[in-house]
Amino acid sequence: MSENAPSVAVLIADDERLMRSGLRLMIDGAEGISVSGEATNGAEAIDQAQRLDPDVILMDLRMPIVDGIEATRRLTESGARAAVVVLTAFDTDTFLVEALRAGAVSFLLKDSPPKDVVRAVHDAAAGEPRFSSTVLQRLVRLTTQTTVLDGPPDSDEELKDSSPIPTVPEILTVREWEVAGLVAQGLTNSEIADALFLSVPTVKTHVTHLFEKLLVTNRVQLALKVLELQKGHSDPRDRSRTN
Repeated sequence: MSENAPSVAVLIADDERLMRSGLRLMIDGAEGISVSGEATNGAEAIDQAQRLDPDVILMDLRMPIVDGIEATRRLTESGARAAVVVLTAFDTDTFLVEALRAGAVSFLLKDSPPKDVVRAVHDAAAGEPRFSSTVLQRLVRLTTQTTVLDGPPDSDEELKDSSPIPTVPEILTVREWEVAGLVAQGLTNSEIADALFLSVPTVKTHVTHLFEKLLVTNRVQLALKVLELQKGHSDPRDRSRTN
């Protein structure tokens, strides 16, 4: 990172003091990151986000007064600028789905390597959420079991009993489908441009069109929608081969 590049301001929200201290030691000053504040519960996180205007919030899920999911939802609804990266010890399908629906851009476990946390912070600040292969695999499984975008289940048991997601009309071009698939794999616009031999502005245009056509507002929702389509819809490239 350039010495002149602005530092990414991070708010740490966790009810465990040792965890907050550990995260601060891990990321404060690492590769252009600075910790601007700490919160011990979701209510404090909301207040601190409004007061400090951080770039990224590292959000625990299980916290008193207001939990991390509800805090993320309120921040999203209020139009807060900060990108939320969930950092939790609870690796369950329900938490994953609810966190993404609330507006989180990344979902990490507390035992993630420091380099993964640092990278997630920078990706979130740049508006480029990145999914781990494990999370992607779980999202694929979930999209075959429940209407993820219609609302989170009340329990993991409910996930097993839900109906498959209906598919949408075949409205994507071959190129849009290729771009969408790479977004779902967690690639950034620059990486997609390199993979498809396109310019970054062209990729951004395709992503904008995908948002409009699939009625989503961010890359997380787009990735979820793509995973739905991959399980229940034909690949537009197959149509081009038969025409």
